Amino acid sequence: MQLDELELHLPPVFDIGDKVRIRKLIKNDGTFPGKQVGEVLANIGDIGYIVSIGTYLQTAYIYAVHFLDKGYVVGCRKRELEAVETNPENEKE
Repeated sequence: MQLDELELHLPPVFDIGDKVRIRKLIKNDGTFPGKQVGEVLANIGDIGYIVSIGTYLQTAYIYAVHFLDKGYVVGCRKRELEAVETNPENEKE
């Protein structure tokens, strides 16, 4: 069993509006329209913003990351992202 299999029992790690960086190469697995299977969607180090949070197979969060420079949104797992900055509205005093 992988550590993140029961991820939905915890709150999401990232919030909407958070600035994130890609930690691993993201390629189209066939679910991204208009791109070939295997085509690179995001490179390591690319910066984007969380625009929505969904779930995958009732086990994990999927973070929709908007890459402003690319002009599209890619779904990413927690392990594929790292925080660059947090949303100031979500910071606790």
